[in-house]
Amino acid sequence: MTNLLLAIIYLAFISLGLPDGLLGAAWPTMSGQLGAPLSWAGGVSMVISAGTIVSALLSDRLTLRFGAGRVTAASVGLTALALFGFSFAPNYWTLLVMAVPYGLGAGGVDAALNNYVAVHYTSRHMSWLHCMWGVGALLGPYMMGFALSRQYGWQWGYRSVGVLQVVLTAVLIASLPLWRNRTVTSAAPTSDTSSDTKKTAERTADEPRKPLGLVGVLRIRGAAQILIMFFCYCSIEQTTILWASSYMAGVDHVDAQTAASYASLVFIGITVGRFVSGFLTMRLSDAWMIRLGAAIIVAGVVLLALPVPGVWNAVAGFVVIGLGCAPVYPCIIHSTPAYFGADKSQAIVGVQMASAYVGTMLMPPLFGLIAQHTTLGLLPWYLLALAAGLIVMHEWLRALRRDSMHAVG
Repeated sequence: MTNLLLAIIYLAFISLGLPDGLLGAAWPTMSGQLGAPLSWAGGVSMVISAGTIVSALLSDRLTLRFGAGRVTAASVGLTALALFGFSFAPNYWTLLVMAVPYGLGAGGVDAALNNYVAVHYTSRHMSWLHCMWGVGALLGPYMMGFALSRQYGWQWGYRSVGVLQVVLTAVLIASLPLWRNRTVTSAAPTSDTSSDTKKTAERTADEPRKPLGLVGVLRIRGAAQILIMFFCYCSIEQTTILWASSYMAGVDHVDAQTAASYASLVFIGITVGRFVSGFLTMRLSDAWMIRLGAAIIVAGVVLLALPVPGVWNAVAGFVVIGLGCAPVYPCIIHSTPAYFGADKSQAIVGVQMASAYVGTMLMPPLFGLIAQHTTLGLLPWYLLALAAGLIVMHEWLRALRRDSMHAVG
């Protein structure tokens, strides 16, 4: 039964990635048909992000009351409803309305699933599950492209993904008995975990307690550091994804179509990297995987900044940055129960998701403003500053953990 539930969670992660690339793939066609300027896609994206922040912050309260399985099923169902709403939207303003349940559903399933896996499964599964998210993120635009190329229209692109979400919702509802009464088995995998943390990790994920809330999370020693880590990482990932094509076109003078195809290599780097990371986690702890990923990100940024003719250093740099990004997100989440205890991890993971969405909503547009008034050539330095923040916060968190271990000893 455990393996059956794990297979369902793998499907859920693919489903989680499917809608992520739809708006970008369909918007050039949608904007013309809906009479919306090209730049208005940002409005839809921001409403979705705002919804994900709200649902991520509420995830601890909702999961305590209803359980991870019910929250995941309801969130996927809400996303399916929003996708069908998109497909029938007669104008831009309807998209904004449907973006609300879209964001609420996405944030709910993200926070609930990530914490459930962090508490109940090993680090390799966390990496491979996020690899499955990458598969979904690559398949979504392909499904939209197929619908557009066969003259079915962008509406059927959204509906096809919506149908898959409905099927997954039914599967999740049928699997609800499998989610109950699971004990925490993977929150204490590292040798440097304190005895108190190990005892906490042995509790059940559903042990009765009160919701912590945002203020309660921020009062926890080390929480601020792990939240800033997540903010910095997600800012790196999304800034790179958003601006890779523009950087190659503006700095390396690559034609726009070629630059767009090269930019997809970032997604490939992340997806392949997470597949490989799953095997590396059998040998390395989450902390060392995060350090390795950060070092590879810095190496990719250096490649990007090299003043050499041609575009291949930029192509290689973006692929390497993607590879470096691969282990960081899943390993930060997977390490959360070990740092703070399984009883606090849902609250902290929820706020982590909110911190991630704030970073993805603010930091890529901020670089756009900087580039508009200076040059796109500053992208490597912008990414380097964020990588430095990630590294400093991680080492600070590790130092706090060592101090607490010595205090216990």
